[in-house]
Amino acid sequence: VNEVVFFLEEKNMENIKNILNKIIEIFCIAIMGIMTILVIWQVITRYFFNNPSVVTEQTSQYLFVWLVMYGSAYVFGKREHMQISFIRDLTPKGVRKVIDAFQEIIIAIFVVGVMMYGGYFTTLRQMAQTDAALQIPMGVIYSAIPISGVMIIFYAICNIKKYYHLKNKNKGERLWI
Repeated sequence: VNEVVFFLEEKNMENIKNILNKIIEIFCIAIMGIMTILVIWQVITRYFFNNPSVVTEQTSQYLFVWLVMYGSAYVFGKREHMQISFIRDLTPKGVRKVIDAFQEIIIAIFVVGVMMYGGYFTTLRQMAQTDAALQIPMGVIYSAIPISGVMIIFYAICNIKKYYHLKNKNKGERLWI
């Protein structure tokens, strides 16, 4: 119980969020660098040696999937994802925070159901199947789905907690709940 309270303290969550952001940033940058090298090598082997490498093609495709999954979790955590905010922007500030929190909850429900639950079982099922070119279990590739789902849930908890603790500067009272 004390560990959960320690984890849920706003300062600790912000520190963990900053560390997670840095890890994802480094990971995505590394993936992008590796993909660049692999694609350049693929072009060289295809056009200059007339012998394309299947391994580099498959690896770059799988790395792109990982980049999208982990990058989307990162963007969600930064609150820089695409959203349609036309109706939200017409409402008063207090109501906006309720809408934002509701949006986070809806996304969290989707992530838990589809990405974490469904992704976990899909990953387990795919562990028996190996990729023909790379000879690795396909579950390793699919593991990006539940892992990024866990990250998105963490970010959603941080965002909801932040909305809850925002204070009205004029009145010193909570904007909602």
